[in-house]
Amino acid sequence: MPKIIRPKELGAPLGMYSHGMAAPAGEIVVVAGQVGVTPDGKLAGDDVGSQTKQALSNIRAVLEAAGCSFRDVIRLQTFLTSATDIPAYMKARGEVYPDYFPERAFPPNTLLVVSGLVRPELRVEIEAMAVKPARRTAAVPQKAAARNRARRGSSKNARRR
Repeated sequence: MPKIIRPKELGAPLGMYSHGMAAPAGEIVVVAGQVGVTPDGKLAGDDVGSQTKQALSNIRAVLEAAGCSFRDVIRLQTFLTSATDIPAYMKARGEVYPDYFPERAFPPNTLLVVSGLVRPELRVEIEAMAVKPARRTAAVPQKAAARNRARRGSSKNARRR
């Protein structure tokens, strides 16, 4: 699980995010920007709150398909189409974050206001990056790998004779 970085030189974050995170070695999972569109292709709602909740739900689906969860997320990047949507975005995020991050280990999040998204009715897009923890290999497979290496070495010697 990623660990929060809390530099002594910086004050507390201004919201539900961390200044940084460190993750153990593992497979990187990059989630493309997700928007407030339901699995059947419909807009979750006209408001940024419902679109934010749907975008986060879509991120969860991608994470789970990759064998991850929000606990593995090390970075979010959010794009809003209007600065006036920031309070509603923060409210929606505050309503669902306790379920996604029950340990309150919030990943870094960059919030940007952009002139538009791919479709004019979209008001928010959220990208994510996660680190899937490396699997621990059992001692037996490691021994088997060593045996296989030893066998390959002995077959090379047999070919040389």
